[in-house]
Amino acid sequence: SRNDGDDSDHHVEFAGGNVNLITTKESWDQKLADARRDGKIVIANFSASWCGPCRMIAPSYCELSEKHPSLMFLTVDVDELTEFSASWDIKATPTFFFLRDGQQVDKLVGANKPELQRKVTAILDSITPCQK
Repeated sequence: SRNDGDDSDHHVEFAGGNVNLITTKESWDQKLADARRDGKIVIANFSASWCGPCRMIAPSYCELSEKHPSLMFLTVDVDELTEFSASWDIKATPTFFFLRDGQQVDKLVGANKPELQRKVTAILDSITPCQK
């Protein structure tokens, strides 16, 4: 991998599938407003392009986003949104927040793929136990 300081392509791996990359507070507010309007639960992945575990779990996160279009998957670039990320008290990347109506209902710290899948499944079960 090149590390000549050119990071123009690092966003691509973070925003595959149905994942929206968030690099401004405005786009965050917009996406949360959309989610609220559509009654979607938001999963926000606070990540950094230089963080190994973040890169490692990114493909699984994209895969989950394709499997579960009823949820909104966001990736927040902590380097682009330093103050915003600090306001969420991010101690480590990746940190995943599960939000309903803008309120945190669950959280996962670290690139723990099975646990991430388990939490996604649990949240889906909590929304519509009877609908398939």
